[in-house]
Amino acid sequence: GVDQCIQKFLDVARQTECFFLQKRLQLSVQKPEQVIKEDVSELRNELQRKEALIQKHLSKLRHWQQVLEDISVQHKKPAEMPQGPLAYLEQASANIPAPMKQT
Repeated sequence: GVDQCIQKFLDVARQTECFFLQKRLQLSVQKPEQVIKEDVSELRNELQRKEALIQKHLSKLRHWQQVLEDISVQHKKPAEMPQGPLAYLEQASANIPAPMKQT
């Protein structure tokens, strides 16, 4: 039944894996430089992938640094501040979020 089919599939998978491992071993004995070339190629691909990931993170970092800089510049503009203590209090209170309603 199903169990026999699954077991047969697993056996064939093990045989296939064993076949490829034997071929890989033969290749490493007959042509060790080929194995080294493959390893170097894999390492280069991994370095490229990691470099792309670093660039992606740097791009996000630059974006958020710019956002923070823009926010700090907006808060430092004294020319836009209204004159007088009452106007200052009105502007400051406008930036306070409204209290949440309890349900």
